[in-house]
Amino acid sequence: MELESLGAYLKTRRDRVTPVDVGLRTRGSARRVPGLRREELAQLAGVSVGYYTRLEQGQAGTASRQVLDALAKVLRLDPPETTHLHNLAHRPGGARLVRPRPERPHPRVLALLTSLGETTPAVVLGRRGDVLAWNRTGHALVAEHVDFDAPDDLAQRPSVPRMFFLDPRTRELHRNWDELARTHVAYLRLTAGRYPSDARLAELIGELAIRSGDFARLWAKGEVADCTVGTMRLRHPTVGGVDVEYQVWLQPDSPDHRLEVYTPGDRASADALGLLSARIAGRQEPGTAPAETLRNH
Repeated sequence: MELESLGAYLKTRRDRVTPVDVGLRTRGSARRVPGLRREELAQLAGVSVGYYTRLEQGQAGTASRQVLDALAKVLRLDPPETTHLHNLAHRPGGARLVRPRPERPHPRVLALLTSLGETTPAVVLGRRGDVLAWNRTGHALVAEHVDFDAPDDLAQRPSVPRMFFLDPRTRELHRNWDELARTHVAYLRLTAGRYPSDARLAELIGELAIRSGDFARLWAKGEVADCTVGTMRLRHPTVGGVDVEYQVWLQPDSPDHRLEVYTPGDRASADALGLLSARIAGRQEPGTAPAETLRNH
């Protein structure tokens, strides 16, 4: 199963660049394509139309770095999109899918998670967005309806992409769900380019495409993005409105694993996180008046 071909990706990127974007005159003629024509892209990138056509059709073999960089420049690709272009162009043809072993977080990542204590929510995510570990505040913030010990079950670990697109409670939690959904899909595409033989990843993307119309629609857009920082705007069932900034810490020993840390975006959110961590520590009973006052934040 091939999640995406080089040609398909080139076409989606070509469709989004207009002649005006690259300084071409269209002479008022009717156009049947939304973006650049093949011959226009080829000319601007300095390659023959025949070669580019074969490249888009998967018949040109491996493209050189110089050609790919020229195409990326014309298509106005950012660094993650350019990385994805190179990944697609240089992956071995006919490679079989391989089922990797279940992921285990590196001890250094777990030590870093432990050092954060319970006042700072944090989650350790694997390559495919599986939750490998979390502290109790991180669990309570993003998935308190899931068993805290679920990441320890290698066969049933919580999957953030699955929860995001298939779990109504997770969708209800996020006030900026549309924005985050787009980021999730774009990051999964970047990951799929890095690991084209990962059978578990292919199964995840296939499952989501079948079971979620939203995922299928976003996947068809062909967007690629890294996911290192951003904002989550939550309507938390216990402490009400919470705006948190997330940032990802990567470890050289386990580059596939991401320690995602959440910090409050404003004073009210800091108070809400304080109530959440206090509840976990047993100093605040759930449902008390202070938490209730934050529900309309």
